[in-house]
Amino acid sequence: MSDQRDSVDGDLGRVLVVIPTYNERENIGPILERLHKALPETHALVVDDGSPDGTGELVDEIAAEDERVHVLHRTEKAGLGAAYVAGFGWGLERDYGVIVEMDADGSHAPEDLPRLLEALTDADLVIGSRYIPGGKVVNWPKRRWLLSKGANTYAKLALGARINDITAGFRAYRREVLEKITQSDVESLGYCFQIDLAWRTVLAGFRVAEVPITFVEREIGVSKMGGGIIGEALVRVAQWGFKHRASQVKRLFTRS
Repeated sequence: MSDQRDSVDGDLGRVLVVIPTYNERENIGPILERLHKALPETHALVVDDGSPDGTGELVDEIAAEDERVHVLHRTEKAGLGAAYVAGFGWGLERDYGVIVEMDADGSHAPEDLPRLLEALTDADLVIGSRYIPGGKVVNWPKRRWLLSKGANTYAKLALGARINDITAGFRAYRREVLEKITQSDVESLGYCFQIDLAWRTVLAGFRVAEVPITFVEREIGVSKMGGGIIGEALVRVAQWGFKHRASQVKRLFTRS
């Protein structure tokens, strides 16, 4: 493979899709196939947290036959945020110009990725959004939709961020963003991890855009979302919001 660039925008450089996995053996193969059908030259890094179902070993076999697929093995299930941070670090050590977050379970359609990359021509972070015109959720129970929608509304009000789907996990970053916002430790998980990184992006002055996607609930396997992750998000977002408002008030009095 000569240049290994995607043709969406030559200035973006090579694209790496980071896919965390834990017990996703039945899902990961089809997702990689769909990704490379949509964007044949894009590379994928599967970050496996020691899946007992053999997900990591299966991806090793795929990677042995396909130079576009890479595997990062971790010895324990340390959470979504930690897996992504490890994947970001792996990508930043190499010459990828764009790093993408995408789930392994099929809820994020790889076919939507070209639109996210296209939007990066005028943005630094592009979020695949369920909650802007054209976006939607398929096969979610009402309780799950209310939880997600409520979390986004809460974060938007608490932080004052103009992002409609700040908890979304399908997103594309220019490498400069991740180089800047991951300089300090990122310890948040789940919902909170996505809010954390989007908020850091906003505070750092980068441009954020949203494009509509259709989010489809997984058909195989079970969701990893737990009550502790939701509780963490409530507390941390309140803390970030209070800190931000306090700094705004301080600047106002300083100018006065």
